[in-house]
Amino acid sequence: MTTTTKPTTRHTTPAALELLAALPLEDGTRWGERAEGFQLSDARAVLDTGGPRRHYLLRGRGMSKTTDVGALVLVLLLTEAPGGSQSHIYAADEEQAELTLDAMRGFIDRAQLGAQLRVAASSVTNTSTGATVTVETSDGASAFGKRPWLQVVDELAVWANRSNARTLWSAIVSAVPKVPGGRLIVITTAGSPTGVGAKVWAEAELSAHWHTSKHPGPAPWWSDDDIEATRTALSASEWRRLILCEFAEGDDALTTPEDVEAAIRPGSAVLPKRTGIEYVAALDVGTRRDLTALVVGHAEQRDAGRVVVIDRVLSWRPGEGKGGRVDLAEVEAATQRVCREYGAKLRFDRMQAEQLTSNLARNGIRTEEFIFSSAGANRLGRLLWGSLRDRALELPDNDELRAEFLAVRLVETGPGTVKLQNPLGTHDDIVTAVGMVVADLTERPAPRPGSIIMPGETVVLGAADPGLAAARRRAVAQLPLAAFRARYEHAKLDPATANRLAAAQSLDGRARRR
Repeated sequence: MTTTTKPTTRHTTPAALELLAALPLEDGTRWGERAEGFQLSDARAVLDTGGPRRHYLLRGRGMSKTTDVGALVLVLLLTEAPGGSQSHIYAADEEQAELTLDAMRGFIDRAQLGAQLRVAASSVTNTSTGATVTVETSDGASAFGKRPWLQVVDELAVWANRSNARTLWSAIVSAVPKVPGGRLIVITTAGSPTGVGAKVWAEAELSAHWHTSKHPGPAPWWSDDDIEATRTALSASEWRRLILCEFAEGDDALTTPEDVEAAIRPGSAVLPKRTGIEYVAALDVGTRRDLTALVVGHAEQRDAGRVVVIDRVLSWRPGEGKGGRVDLAEVEAATQRVCREYGAKLRFDRMQAEQLTSNLARNGIRTEEFIFSSAGANRLGRLLWGSLRDRALELPDNDELRAEFLAVRLVETGPGTVKLQNPLGTHDDIVTAVGMVVADLTERPAPRPGSIIMPGETVVLGAADPGLAAARRRAVAQLPLAAFRARYEHAKLDPATANRLAAAQSLDGRARRR
């Protein structure tokens, strides 16, 4: 871990440092007992009464940002905040800002400081001096006019690069000189190089009015297993931003040539339908410049784990003789034929194919919309990326498919959210359709030996309780035959209990017929 801190002359109040060091952590140890060198260095700088009053603390993920800033704000409120002063905590949203207040509440409870500090829903007040810290909204316009003594800005680098965020930052930074001795603490991971956080960091590093420190991860208390698991879970650009504190573009290749080749199965590009398998199809429609793609897949359990198998891929290019359009009537007919052949449910994007899928539904095809919201696109992209990385996806040997997977990128759209994006002149329609199948099959229980596969659900026998209470058995035995199946599916009985109940139900049915 490389640490950089601008040198300053220290005038730290001893009482403030002593109080900080004595604060109890959740495990019962004291902050001073557990603090690493970088934490002590940042604390001394923030509590320094003679150094810069503006602080930009850049740390990797999991490096005690929220806990430390909560402790520092609490100490400042008790030792240095002027009587009656107002201080504010800002973040991308009010819920994020509440995390700092939650950290303060934890210290107050554990240190039994309730007599000195009054905790309200969104504020903490020094009962002796009246100095208060309040969680604020993220509204830029309402931030003007305030006269804060201390302002805390949490995760500035992940604020959306929009006018409200820029307005809010302008209000915050321009308020520092309003109150004598006013202070500003920014604590954040890195983010986009074009965001507000990157711009402020670049200016602060060169300014004598700012104290800056950069402490990349991984955190020194992470185990090797933690580091490996986190590195595996993050994309390359996420690792650089969130762990290494680099302001990097959130744009990565979805996969590598090695991972694509590992996913390609040799032999037939089309796998025939097998009995006892539940299939899912997905349709991504493009009419003019894009392809239209239809894929069918299923999930199966193998020795190495669960794998999503893509059984078949069909694609259509805009035709020269059809006004440069894909023939949607041909797509509809092929989709109906394939879904019936495999008994597959169809996933689709309503914005692309509402009329086409309505026609299919009227003709008996089960359809289910895949919602391409920010959350839906993020889920699809991450699941697809993870399945390729983990060798949990099998693809047919298809040149168009291979080209798309090697071209598509995973682009960050916001803090922690990504989506698929195809560079100019390339396509992502097959990849998107495969992603819908992966998302559908990955988010349901894995079939196990003894499972009954039914449309839309998987019923696992012998997966839960070994039996039922006697009263429940009697109640179930009195159910009419039509209700027994539904109750059986939800109860997940073991085979022995199920057989007893089935026998009782059979007797009950014969009695009713007599």
